[in-house]
Amino acid sequence: MVPIKPGRFNWLDNDTIAAWIFLAPSLILLGTFILWPIVYLFYLSFTAGSFTRSGVHLVGLNNYSRLLISPDFWQVIGNTFYFTIATVIPSLIIPLGLAVLLNRSFAGRGFLRTAYFIPSITSLVAVGLSWRWLFQTDGPVNNLLISLGLNSVPWLNSTIWAMPVLILLSIWKQLGFNMVIFIAGLQAIPINRYEAAELDGAGAWQQFWHITLPGLRPTLVFVTVTTAIFTLRSFEQVYVITGGGPLNSTNLLVYYIYDQAFAQFDFGYAAAAATLLMIGALMLVYLQLKVWGEDS
Repeated sequence: MVPIKPGRFNWLDNDTIAAWIFLAPSLILLGTFILWPIVYLFYLSFTAGSFTRSGVHLVGLNNYSRLLISPDFWQVIGNTFYFTIATVIPSLIIPLGLAVLLNRSFAGRGFLRTAYFIPSITSLVAVGLSWRWLFQTDGPVNNLLISLGLNSVPWLNSTIWAMPVLILLSIWKQLGFNMVIFIAGLQAIPINRYEAAELDGAGAWQQFWHITLPGLRPTLVFVTVTTAIFTLRSFEQVYVITGGGPLNSTNLLVYYIYDQAFAQFDFGYAAAAATLLMIGALMLVYLQLKVWGEDS
């Protein structure tokens, strides 16, 4: 047998073989349910045809070129960008403010933490049905406006107001989870920093700006990226509340992919759109890892 040089990796080492044996079940699951679907999605984006009729055939970059010249696709991209920005920013500011308040000791703090966190564990479909009832033309929200002497608003039938309803729901749904993450980040900041700042005469705002925000930098990066990914993959609220309407004004990218694949049966075109969505999500993950690397 050829001796193994020091420092050289030995594939026949007993420890290495044992490690591969223990890793095999996880690697098989990873390859079957994550890696293979990604590879097949990428392949499907270069094809056209139906699985139930003549089968699929390669069409090169035709699906991607169709995306680039499609007005509906660019409208969906604009809707998704607007929805993401309008959801992510409040989903950072509001939970951060709540976390700062609920990180202090006072009576009823545990109840308030639980109350704010409950929406994040509720079913999005059930919540969507409730919000559709609340904002329908003769729903409780319009009844409240009328009782206050105001005009009713066609929330879900308006190209202006339908998207804000979805944004408000998404902010409410994400608020509790982000608040808990921020509270964990605040509790990781050493208390002696605040004590030293008080001795130096720093006020509450100065402590927040110079101690809290820098100490929360990794947490802010994590919450920003996870919230952005959550909004990018939004589907249930669109499906349940608006169906992408009115006039395509609330059609987001994931719902657009679903509609093209399972309503229009244009699987190759939908796969191309899904590939672009995956690339965008990977770019967000890369941003997170890059910033984490700079912090370490």
